[in-house]
Amino acid sequence: MVAKMESCGAACLPEDGRGDVPALEKKDNLIESDGSSSENTGTSTEESSEEEDEEEDGDAGCAQEDGGEEENEEDDAESKNDLVPGPEPDLLNDEMLFKFCCEKCKAIQQGCGNEVVTPRRISKGRFQVQLEGEVTYQCSATGLVFEASERVLVRYSVLSWSKFSNFLGDSWRFAGPIFNVDTVNKGASVLTSIQFPHSICISDSENETSFSVLHMKDNRPLIEPTVDHSGSHVKWNVTSLSPVGPIIPISQSVERHGVVLVYWLSSNSGNNNNSSNNTFHIYLAPNSSSEIQDIRKQVRGHRNRCERIVKPPQCILDEGTYRLLSEPEGEIKPQDLKFTFAVTKLKGFFEAFFEEPPPFKLSLIEVKTETTVWSSTIREEDCVIKTEKKEERKRPDSKFSIFLVLRFDILS
Repeated sequence: MVAKMESCGAACLPEDGRGDVPALEKKDNLIESDGSSSENTGTSTEESSEEEDEEEDGDAGCAQEDGGEEENEEDDAESKNDLVPGPEPDLLNDEMLFKFCCEKCKAIQQGCGNEVVTPRRISKGRFQVQLEGEVTYQCSATGLVFEASERVLVRYSVLSWSKFSNFLGDSWRFAGPIFNVDTVNKGASVLTSIQFPHSICISDSENETSFSVLHMKDNRPLIEPTVDHSGSHVKWNVTSLSPVGPIIPISQSVERHGVVLVYWLSSNSGNNNNSSNNTFHIYLAPNSSSEIQDIRKQVRGHRNRCERIVKPPQCILDEGTYRLLSEPEGEIKPQDLKFTFAVTKLKGFFEAFFEEPPPFKLSLIEVKTETTVWSSTIREEDCVIKTEKKEERKRPDSKFSIFLVLRFDILS
């Protein structure tokens, strides 16, 4: 039984869940671990996720989980949530999850009645936040909503569905991002529920969407019921803490809240403006932190430097074939791109090249219906190499180096 969606994505909560859901057959263990606890499962998954991000920020050292350090972090985590330097909330949302207001289902990512908190970012895709208990908190970066029974420090990270797709089999597909959630020095029972953001457009009132979650428990994939859903979130009562993500039966035909991400292939010449390079990569994805993170990792691995062109990315996507058109006409490959909700490790994209400098208008067309699902104009001022952030991050090190040189001269 699923409650009807209310305005602002909030939902009335039914007393009971939908009953037991058969578990998937156990396949090859996804996580190599001798431990059998769900906590070990989650930790192992996070470690493998972080190994892929060796090039990530130096502040990843904050993710070390030594017992004494955790106690100190828990004591003053409340102040750290507000005072620790880091990206602004809008930047975090830009990286992980895009706020979405769908005209068809009126779903928004920022739910009503939740206390929005800005988490501390301890590495790319990994966060922590202090919960005070008996209040519903929503993470501004990922859209996760936590309900706790007492004060607790929560750490969580965005994972890739490519690590878990084999466990969905032929019956399920992902409906939103998958997360690994853990509590510091406290058991899982202090978290009573977690609401996961989903990317499903539930505008079709005649066909009720049925959600479940994939829960990696004791190194085994289980399909567990949810207790409710709204236009933006799926609510799950916590049984243990380990990788969990929302899923739907593959038999359900649904549309997705999607995003179009545009990247400009800038040169490494050092010039902030490089109008001679007019090549762009355009990616399509569900509005899911897991998919967006996978695309960003792929872009970072490109041989040329890529700068994201910040344009409104939201659109409605369905499985099918899409075509990218441009004004003026450019060289676009491939002509048509097949978009699927199946998990793929390597993401397909359009490559657009123009001989003349901007502006260019890009339009994404659904081939079967010839409907324009997204359009945007790229202007000359969009094609600027962003160096300010790196310069700011180097500045403290430079000051420290100057201090050491001066101190050495005085002692000499």
